[in-house]
Amino acid sequence: MRNQPATGTWAAAAQLVARWLDLRERVDALLDGLPRGFTGPERARCQHLVIGTVRHFGRIDAALSRIVAHPPRFSTRAVLFIAGFEIIDAAAAGDDGRVAKIVHHAVEQAKALASPAEARLVNAVVRKLAGPLSALAPTLNLSAGELGEYFSHPPWLVQVWLQQFGPEKTRALLEWNQSPATLHGRWRAVGEAPPAFLKPTGRPAMFEIEAGRWPEVEPLLKAGKLYLQDPSTCIPVELLAPQPGESVLDLCAAPGGKSLLIADTMRRPAAPSADSVSAGASGQAAAKPGRLVAIDLPGARVDRLKENLARIPDLDVALVQADALENLALPLRAHQLPESYDAVLLDAPCTNTGVMRHRVDVKWRLQAGDFRKHHQQQLSLLHSAIKLVRPGGRLVYSTCSIDAVENEQVVNSFLIGKAGGPWELEKTVLSYPWQDGHDGAGAFLLRRSQSQM
Repeated sequence: MRNQPATGTWAAAAQLVARWLDLRERVDALLDGLPRGFTGPERARCQHLVIGTVRHFGRIDAALSRIVAHPPRFSTRAVLFIAGFEIIDAAAAGDDGRVAKIVHHAVEQAKALASPAEARLVNAVVRKLAGPLSALAPTLNLSAGELGEYFSHPPWLVQVWLQQFGPEKTRALLEWNQSPATLHGRWRAVGEAPPAFLKPTGRPAMFEIEAGRWPEVEPLLKAGKLYLQDPSTCIPVELLAPQPGESVLDLCAAPGGKSLLIADTMRRPAAPSADSVSAGASGQAAAKPGRLVAIDLPGARVDRLKENLARIPDLDVALVQADALENLALPLRAHQLPESYDAVLLDAPCTNTGVMRHRVDVKWRLQAGDFRKHHQQQLSLLHSAIKLVRPGGRLVYSTCSIDAVENEQVVNSFLIGKAGGPWELEKTVLSYPWQDGHDGAGAFLLRRSQSQM
């Protein structure tokens, strides 16, 4: 029967891929549209097909363009792309015998999703895809164009990285981005031992989650005992080192993972100081709970931020919906909140070049001019953020980018400018996936002098 909607995970994935090919929506938004009736394994399988196809889009597209002169309609093209990804997946697993099954299954799906004529096209094309998509990466030095095609990255972006990191590190980065992302989580249940399927990473309370454990993971997430978080996201909070009793401001806070970590860090018992020991001799002293204020623009992401802030007990927490580029003293005053803080975290919007393993569609949205555009916005945000730090206080500027133009160059531009006079760069942490084994990031600890600006 022609053009009947197919059922099952593969068909659902094909429909989402067809939509992505047509509209280039964000993949995370697309996956939110998965059928609610899908079980955990069905949902995981569909996500694997969609994410894998988008991750390898460039290589599959290049191979298809050499076989098909006139691209078919999106529904048929989606079948070809997913079959192409399955061939790449099988080759990576050393299972070349799967190709015949992949061809047969793609043909059957095309009959339901498209038409018998298009199914015949799929049969011919997928057989021809097997050769180029099963090939392993060449070991010789490759040009930016060749690396970009094989590793499915825009050649202009590969060229940027070649100039910045050199060929060996660039290739390691590309290979990292093309591998399936590992799931990490932070254990929040203080005093309660984490389950055995959470594997220690060497970073406090941060664990790698074994594959296939979602039925056990989901209840832990709902109970607030576990929070899904990449180790790289801990770096700026560790650098900020928020303490119990402090006032802390989290700018650009949504969806709230770092706000939650800040709060959990502030709620941990601090080592007693000499003053606190003296004051507590009579048993009367008690640490102040501290205050956390989270700020971000109104929008859909704020809902996630609200959910995360609601998980924070025993701390004075406030949410302000405002533009960090505007005069924040006004909305803070309107909420009867302080206008200066002991510590400020500015996790600035960026190109996301450090998290492309997780955000597989970023590379297809990125434009060459975005680096300079983000640099200007980041510098403006930094100038806005420093106004909220008390004398002697500290600020951490961070991004999930691996590119110097968004990291070192932003901080250097700030420090040499007029506003940078009362500030000192105390510490820098740069994380690179190929050497650290997790997402990339940049974090910079700045300290304001005691004198007023």
